[in-house]
Amino acid sequence: MKKWFVVVILAVSQFVMILDSTVMNVSISNVAKDLGTTISGMQAAITIYALTMAALMLTGGKLGDKWGRHNAFKIGSIIYGIGSLITALSPSLGILLFGWSVVEGLGAVLVIPAIAALAAINYKGKDRIIAFSILGMATGMAAAVGPLIGGLVTTYFSWRYVFAAETLVMVLVLLVANKIHDEKVSKKVSIDVPSSLLSASGMALLVFGVLQSKTWGWIKPLASPEIGGKEIAPLGISLVAYLILAGIVVLWLFVQRQKKLEAENRNPLLKVSMLKIPALRSGLGVFASQYFTIAALFFVIPVYLQTILGYDALQTGIKLIPLSIGLVLFSIIGSKISVVRSARNIVRWGQVSMAAGVLCVLGSIKPELKGALFWVGMFVIGSGFGLLASQLGNVNMSSVDKKDTSEVGGLQGTFQNLGSSFGTAIVGSVFILLLTSGFTAAIQDNPNIPSNTKASITSQTATGVQIVSQAQAEQAVIDNGGDAAEASEVAQTYENSQITALKEGLFVVFAVTILSLLASRNLPKTVSVSK
Repeated sequence: MKKWFVVVILAVSQFVMILDSTVMNVSISNVAKDLGTTISGMQAAITIYALTMAALMLTGGKLGDKWGRHNAFKIGSIIYGIGSLITALSPSLGILLFGWSVVEGLGAVLVIPAIAALAAINYKGKDRIIAFSILGMATGMAAAVGPLIGGLVTTYFSWRYVFAAETLVMVLVLLVANKIHDEKVSKKVSIDVPSSLLSASGMALLVFGVLQSKTWGWIKPLASPEIGGKEIAPLGISLVAYLILAGIVVLWLFVQRQKKLEAENRNPLLKVSMLKIPALRSGLGVFASQYFTIAALFFVIPVYLQTILGYDALQTGIKLIPLSIGLVLFSIIGSKISVVRSARNIVRWGQVSMAAGVLCVLGSIKPELKGALFWVGMFVIGSGFGLLASQLGNVNMSSVDKKDTSEVGGLQGTFQNLGSSFGTAIVGSVFILLLTSGFTAAIQDNPNIPSNTKASITSQTATGVQIVSQAQAEQAVIDNGGDAAEASEVAQTYENSQITALKEGLFVVFAVTILSLLASRNLPKTVSVSK
């Protein structure tokens, strides 16, 4: 048992990092109400949290090489604990954004790459496979129990207690962190500042553009930002399109600089040559799609359950229990069968399971999301996620030499959080955009709604439809002078539009999950022991 103490410390830290996001998702309505903000404001906080980590994870991994992974782990834990405390005490969305989305994110970019590197340093051979399986299980268990913990604490106490508890956990981790062995730091490691700036700014432009698509539109401008009362939409094109293009260009410049630095033996932020390793490339691609799927589901379904159907945080957590059960169970099963089945085999089973589960959930949408099909779908999604979580960490780390483990830890964290931020931003934006367009079109086509009411609704929804319950939509029509019959008709049209938007948003998730099968083709085909 003594030899597993190190991986237990690392797994607890990993658990806290993943738990954070899932708790925030199921508590989204309560947090928004408590801080006097909106669902859109909370979507921004969730996305910026993932974006902070994605943008700076490569730099965090390189700092681990420079300072020592053990030192980076401890410094990151301190920063993360401080961020959790600020979040617990947040009086407003602005303070929450600072404490959770920024400070906690900065702590995580040091801790997450260090966890992966320290696991590779402290364990060899079969023990290393088991260690990475334990870390995968910790990830899975956090995603599994996070909704339930968040639901229980938020409903009976306050969401703030979760973040206060995280601070205490990080203090305990720091007290025993000296048990973790590290290797000697190379004095030759340096940080290329231009590379860090290019990486961070490129990813920030890309994800911010996607996030704003729900408000500004993808190509056709909706509610464009204004400067001096003048809308910013160059050549009649939404600013989102320019932001995304700019992000792609900056990331291309980043890659070119890394190639140049590597050719000159000058410590690039990212060894681009590593991406030529087929197994690593596949592992990272599946990692991103896996977290795209889970982040999208954990944003759209809780929002639908809480805001539209009126569930509280505990009811939302209970609704997600089948996913939690499947995830924990198949994380264990995946670890057990890895000695007789190849990583590619197990991962592909997981990908197909996740896709099948999303289809089941899609088929279960009949306003209330009730029935056996929904429960089965969530269990199957969790089962697939568990199989992936049990394999990918070891695949990625085993594909490179020991000296590159910290860098791969940063890469893994980057792809994980890019997948999460894109999942939340893209599917959340698609859901809101489709809800807006579908609702507006349905109102215009409904002969039972007077023309003056149609004109009023079209005007009010020009910049997007607010996500509210059917009862709130009905009351809004009455408050604006409509009669009971009009209000009922509009509210029913709104509910139908919500259901259609949710289905179309989930189909995007299904499509990404299916396409991710292409990414897994280069995973190891044979059963092997890590290096």
